Amino acid sequence: MNLLNIYDYEKAAAEKMPSAFHEYYAGGVADNLTLHENRAAFDRIKLLPRIFRDVRHISLETTLGGEKRPSPFLIAPAAMHKLGHPDGELATARAAASFGMPQILSTLSSVAVEEITAVHHPVWFQLYIFRDRGWSAEIVQRAVAAGCQALVVTVDVPVQGLRENLHRIDFSFPPEIPIPNLARAEHGQDNSSLLKLVNDNFDPGLTWADIEWLRGLTNLPIWVKGILRADDAQRAVQAGVDGIIVSNHGGRQLDTAVTPIEALPHIAQTVGDQIELILDGGIRRGTDVLKALALGAKGVALARAPLWGLAVNGETGVRHVLQLLHDELENVMAQCGCTAVDQLTPDLIYNPPQP
Repeated sequence: MNLLNIYDYEKAAAEKMPSAFHEYYAGGVADNLTLHENRAAFDRIKLLPRIFRDVRHISLETTLGGEKRPSPFLIAPAAMHKLGHPDGELATARAAASFGMPQILSTLSSVAVEEITAVHHPVWFQLYIFRDRGWSAEIVQRAVAAGCQALVVTVDVPVQGLRENLHRIDFSFPPEIPIPNLARAEHGQDNSSLLKLVNDNFDPGLTWADIEWLRGLTNLPIWVKGILRADDAQRAVQAGVDGIIVSNHGGRQLDTAVTPIEALPHIAQTVGDQIELILDGGIRRGTDVLKALALGAKGVALARAPLWGLAVNGETGVRHVLQLLHDELENVMAQCGCTAVDQLTPDLIYNPPQP
C-alpha cells in the first residue's frame, strides 16, 4: 500500500491490528459524537491565503515551553503503545527524537519512564492525581529522577467516561504487557487488578488547590491538559501553571463536549500572552495544524496519528507519519504565503461577512 497521508495509515492500522486493540485506540465514548466532531470541526474552518509572497524558504521553528523547538509538534500522551507494536513507546520515542520533538509520556505507558528518557529527547510526563496522594507523589518523584522536563496533569477525568465500545467487547489489557510507571511492591504486576486500582483511584474531589500541592513536590513546569472553557483557562493562569493543553481527551470522556479547535479561539483571546496553549485532538492534516496555530496555539499534540504509524511499521512508521505532517505543514504554509510559524495569525481564517 502506498501510504500518502494519515488516513492511509489509519486504514492500514485497522487492517493490521487485532480488532480489540484497534477499538481501544480508535473508539470514543457513548455515541462517538465528539470523536467525529473533533475532525469535522477542522473541516468546517476555511482558510484565507495570502498571495504574492516569497515562500522559497519555510521554517517550522518555534518557541514552546521556554525552549526553541524544530517544529510545533509534540507526541500526546496515550496509554499502552505496545498494543500497536512490541517496541511500544520506545519506538515512538526514537522517532520523536529524530525530529527533536517532545514526547508526553503517559502514566499508563507500557515502557518505563527511565527507558524513554534514555533516548535523550525532551520528555514530559503525563500525570493523574490519585486519591492516594502518596502514590501520585511517588510517580512524580520517579519522573523527576528520570529526567522528565515537565509534568502534564490530566484534569478532565473526575470519573471515567462511558466507554460503551469497550464494554461491548469486554476489553481488557493483555496481561503480558506491563504498566511499569505504576509499579509498587504492594500492587504486584497483575494488569487487571492494577488497572482496577487506577480506576478506583480517579479522584472526583480534585480542585485547583491540588496544583499547589503538586508545586510542593517539584520545580518542573506544570501543564494542565483537558481545559475547554475560557474561565477555567484563566483560573489556570491564576494557579500559576506554565501551560494549557486544550483537549477533550480525544473524544473519550464527555460526549457532545465542544471540540478543542472550537474552544481554542475564546481561550486564546481570554488568556492572551499570559500562558502558552497546545491543542490536542483531531489533527490529521497540515491544514489542521496551520488552523490551530493561527487561532492561538503554540503547538499541537499528536496522539492517534503516531499510533497508526506505530501499528503499521514500528519506529519507521511513526517517523514517516511525523514526516508527512511536517511536509504537509510546510506545503500549506507556503500556499498561505507564510514562511515562519509566527506568521500564522487569525486573519488566515475566513470569517464570512455578517449580513
